Amino acid sequence: MGEEYRWEPGEVQIGLVEAEPQPIGDERWDALLAALAEHLYARDDLAPPAWAESRVLRRPWFPAPLAIQRADALVRAPAAFRKHGVYLSAHDLTAA
Repeated sequence: MGEEYRWEPGEVQIGLVEAEPQPIGDERWDALLAALAEHLYARDDLAPPAWAESRVLRRPWFPAPLAIQRADALVRAPAAFRKHGVYLSAHDLTAA
């Protein structure tokens, strides 16, 4: 979603994220997708898409395998990701 979003004009960007995608079947990845959508909207100073609000993890998830990466994510995860319970370092989102 990130690369497609980045290169589209503003009016097209909204359409790429506005419609709710089908759940993947793994709540962690569903929450990550919602966090990414919210993160992209926040960069443009927009309210998050409505569908993203319900995709929040009850327990935090750290996709990084190494403890040092998880520690970095705990400190540097963007707000949208922390809100959804997904802890990725902002560095991990450079392609998003």
